Amino acid sequence: MIEPKSPSGAPSHGSDSATPGSGNSAPPVDRPKPVQLWMHRISVFLFVLISAVAGVLLIILPWTPEWTDNYLLISFPDLRSIVANGFFRGICSGLGLLDIWIGFWEALHYHEQE
Repeated sequence: MIEPKSPSGAPSHGSDSATPGSGNSAPPVDRPKPVQLWMHRISVFLFVLISAVAGVLLIILPWTPEWTDNYLLISFPDLRSIVANGFFRGICSGLGLLDIWIGFWEALHYHEQE
């Protein structure tokens, strides 16, 4: 078998190093179109906004009278006693904090390029 020779005359041992002008450059990176970029930005913004609003509602709402005094729970007294429990209210508020944290984590770790 004949080994291919490099331009300097030395035999090449199969290691294709990307040298300038050798034609072994990386493929060009596809840049997202401006419309796709703005759609991604808007979707991240809406995700953060919805997460923050839902989180604040889940933190505050369980501790208001509307949480247990509504027409949906009047006909279900057993469910009303569970929903009125402080432990259940604390779980809902904890989920609200988690929701806010996830939204802001997503906002802080946002990158333009994929």
